[in-house]
Amino acid sequence: MTRLKLATVFAIGALSYAISGSFANADEERRERRKVEADAIFFNGKVITLEDVEQPKHKTKIVRAFAVRDGRFLAVGDNDDVMRFSGRNTRKVNLKGRTVIPGLADGHFHSIGGGPGMDLSQTRSLADLFAVVAKAAQAAAPGQILMSNSDWHEAQLAEQRLPLASELDISAPNNPVVLVRGGHEYILNNVALRLFNITLDTPVPAGGAIPRTPDGQLNGELVDNARQLVTLPPPPPQTPEQQRQALLDTQSRMNSMGVTAVRNALSSVAVYRRWQALRDEGAISLRNAFLIGGLGTAAAVENFVATSGVQPNEGDDWLRLVGLKFISDGGFEGGLMRDPYKEPYGHGGTYHGLQVVNGANYFGALKAAALHGWRVATHAVGDAAIDLVLEGYKQAHDAAPFAKGEWVIEHGFIAQPDHFPRIRELGLVLSVQDHLFLAAPSLKRMWGEERATHVTPVRTYLNQGFLLVGGTDTPVVPLNPWWAMYHFLTRDTISDGVYGADERVLNREDVLRLFTLNYARLIHEEQTKGSISTGKLADFVVVSRDFLTVPEAEIRNLSALATYVGGKRVYLAPEMQDRDL
Repeated sequence: MTRLKLATVFAIGALSYAISGSFANADEERRERRKVEADAIFFNGKVITLEDVEQPKHKTKIVRAFAVRDGRFLAVGDNDDVMRFSGRNTRKVNLKGRTVIPGLADGHFHSIGGGPGMDLSQTRSLADLFAVVAKAAQAAAPGQILMSNSDWHEAQLAEQRLPLASELDISAPNNPVVLVRGGHEYILNNVALRLFNITLDTPVPAGGAIPRTPDGQLNGELVDNARQLVTLPPPPPQTPEQQRQALLDTQSRMNSMGVTAVRNALSSVAVYRRWQALRDEGAISLRNAFLIGGLGTAAAVENFVATSGVQPNEGDDWLRLVGLKFISDGGFEGGLMRDPYKEPYGHGGTYHGLQVVNGANYFGALKAAALHGWRVATHAVGDAAIDLVLEGYKQAHDAAPFAKGEWVIEHGFIAQPDHFPRIRELGLVLSVQDHLFLAAPSLKRMWGEERATHVTPVRTYLNQGFLLVGGTDTPVVPLNPWWAMYHFLTRDTISDGVYGADERVLNREDVLRLFTLNYARLIHEEQTKGSISTGKLADFVVVSRDFLTVPEAEIRNLSALATYVGGKRVYLAPEMQDRDL
């Protein structure tokens, strides 16, 4: 056989082998695809994945479709690419151009509100509030203590102020009244002040305040540690089934807002165990992270470590312990400031807010937490409170170094430029909320316009390169993550216009990250949560309108049409009940 013929034979053989190999590979790919059949495919949508494709500009990849299998994203991409995973039993959902975003996370959550007390959440004037108190008094026995739930604020009232003790007396002349407002203040009527023996001569507890009227009388307010002067009746005991139902109500409400995960900002091991029971029975639809509170000293931390039965960062995809929670100062009326409050709240330049924790005890507790490997988050509203926290964190880090992205400052309303290098050096995370959206007039009245204008400077924090996590602080602030995102983008407020326009966040994707991917980074689960990415947990929301293009003023009105957790639909909006979504 000639050399040319031999070459031809070899070439033909090689080509035949290549072709047969190609067919074999194609057959193998087809067989492989048949093995991986999606449970569901969502197509013809605008899917904001939050996967970065153009660093460092933070432009996110937008695709049209994704597939879900076994609770995770199986494929993310164009319609044709994703449809390859369709099978006989695959559910196909035509999104019809609707927008999909990753499931939202509330990074600072307490509860959905409500409770056994008087409901003031829907009052819009002092007259409304007095009517609720009067109705409760008419139904109560003389001398019975009347308490409110905590989910209200004077900013929701037309008068933009708290009721006075004397005014509450008119509504309930024969009953002690204790209005619980948020997590930092009680308002009592004179009947209650007498019951608890609180007079003009009562010593003010350290870290507390007992404000007075301009003519020197008690106005009924007890701020922060002054609340310790009151012994409230315990809430009615709950049966295990009632406790379980409370969790179901919580996750149902949060899912309806498009929220698939929350970080419980002040919780307990007992609550963690209840959620574990719900998870174990397969009834859970809200991923929870927990900060454990109530440990004010090193001894308390040591006792917790020895007796609690839990470990730092223990948990799974549903539930995780992410740290210990401390509180350094008060709230709106007690945030600890370098400069005094605006008059008359500054009391002649003497009132700077409240340090509600003993410094030595706090520093000792922080060191104990660090030594035992527990992460820490501390409530700090004012700039002087941030001073205290940074000093405590530095001492703890010196005793037992912790990694960047581990420890957190909660709120950080008033940070100063000299804080920034220390925040960066320790690698701290900032947990921010939209308090200004609700309480702008109150903050301006107490702190002055200049300070109120710069409350929660999200844009400045982002420009500093800090990791920020968004939340609502509900029920202190109304439960609505869309309001929070709207506020961060516009600096608009409910009742007093725009505050600090230069702090507007310019990029909508950056704001969306605060409630999704940044949250996952905070709890060290960015490999499984926070974006619509192949292999991650299939937590996502179908949104009423396009978050990226809807007119700015309408962002606050966005809503969830459908919410999915682990690929399972856990919420469908009433208007979508007849749709396949």
